[in-house]
Amino acid sequence: MPAPTPTGLHTPVTNIAPTETTVREELVSDGDSGFGDELELTAGAVEEPVVRPGGMLESVVELTAPDTQDLKDIGVASFGPPALLEAVIGTDERIQIHETKKLPWRLNASLLITAADNSQWIGTGWFISPRTLVTAGHCVFIKHSGVQGRDGFVKKIQVMPGRNASDVPFGGLTSTEFWTVKGWADQGLETFDYGAIILPGTFPTNIGHFGFGVFPDATLLASTANIAGYPGDKPSGTLWFDKRQVGSVKPEKVFYAADTAGGQSGACVYIIRGGKRIGIGIHAYGGATANSGTRISAEVFANLTSWKRS
Repeated sequence: MPAPTPTGLHTPVTNIAPTETTVREELVSDGDSGFGDELELTAGAVEEPVVRPGGMLESVVELTAPDTQDLKDIGVASFGPPALLEAVIGTDERIQIHETKKLPWRLNASLLITAADNSQWIGTGWFISPRTLVTAGHCVFIKHSGVQGRDGFVKKIQVMPGRNASDVPFGGLTSTEFWTVKGWADQGLETFDYGAIILPGTFPTNIGHFGFGVFPDATLLASTANIAGYPGDKPSGTLWFDKRQVGSVKPEKVFYAADTAGGQSGACVYIIRGGKRIGIGIHAYGGATANSGTRISAEVFANLTSWKRS
């Protein structure tokens, strides 16, 4: 039995900074592979097996997407014109995904967001259950826009999983039920910028959903951050992917140099562990040397779990 930590004048001090977090127990909510058409992970895989362009098949056109070509990233509504909000770090190394009907790509959805003032915007979300998608808080609740009638919860969001330009292989559902937290809705704090979209029903096809989890700093720092989303600087409604080593972590944030752009707000930041794709953050911000997302902490995990709908 370890000795108790001394207190009073014997309380230890050090010049070594303590770990940023105190995750004592990993928490994992398992994902679902849906109808079984997936990009296979080999035993021991730690990275998404995505290859550079060449030989990819176009998905079959089943429905036509709404025109989102000239719409801006939803982040502009709360933060103004983008500067380093979601950034390409150096050379743009994003890869376009064409086979969007396959797992994991179909777990990501293009969002057409209609704000309270009827202005329209784009964003990204990801499934954690048949009827629940996680996204950035600023995708569901606009703050400090300076435009009369725009702030607050958005009016509706059209969700299009696995979209590939004009092709919407699974169709679309429109939601009017949204969740976020007081840290974002009341104070607009970056570290609380996450939320959820609740669909009124399920898609006819079992699309599947991501798992998500809480992990210690050391586990995240040894992992590769994978991000796919719908950026506004690429052809409308196309899905793009990049991956980079997790660069640093804070109690409520995770940082990485994976390339992104406006429109990818709300995308899943996930790692591959134990042969499973597990979300560890919600992408939302950019910077000169790193992009970042809201880290899935025990508190975020509890909220996401409570927001899951089957």
